[in-house]
Amino acid sequence: MANQQRGFCYTPHVAFSATLEHGGAYGPFNTDKTLVFNKLITNIGDAYSNATGIFVAPVAGIYYFTFFYHAGGKSKSRLILCKDGESIVMSSDHSTSTDGADNGGNAAVLQLKEGDQVYVHMAKDTHVWAAETQTSFSGFLISPM
Repeated sequence: MANQQRGFCYTPHVAFSATLEHGGAYGPFNTDKTLVFNKLITNIGDAYSNATGIFVAPVAGIYYFTFFYHAGGKSKSRLILCKDGESIVMSSDHSTSTDGADNGGNAAVLQLKEGDQVYVHMAKDTHVWAAETQTSFSGFLISPM
C-alpha cells in the first residue's frame, strides 16, 4: 500500500544507477565478491549504498533490477543478481584465446519486503572491466505494496 502523508496517498520514489569504477581490469579474485558499484549516477531515495554495493528496499513493493558488464574475453566472467543471499539471474562468459572482449547482462522483476537486500555478486576466478562506466547496476520501484 502507498504510505499516508498529510491525508493523501503518495508513492515513494526509489531509483538508482551506479557504475563500477575501480581503474580497469577488476579481478579475478580467489573468493566470491559482492561488487561495489561505487560511482553513483542517481540514488533517489538513498536505498543503494555505494560503500557496500547493496540495495536495501525502503518499502515493500515490486522492483526492477538490471546489471551490465564489459570484460576482456581471455578470462571468465560471471555476475549474479542476488536477493538476500539467493541467486536470482546471472550472466556469464567462458574464456577463449581468440575473443577480445565480452559484454553481458541480465534483469529481473522482484517482489521485495522492506529491508530485503539486492546486490550483484561476482564469482571467484572471474573478472569485469571497472572503468569508463561500462559495468553498471540499476534498479527502481515499479509499485509499492
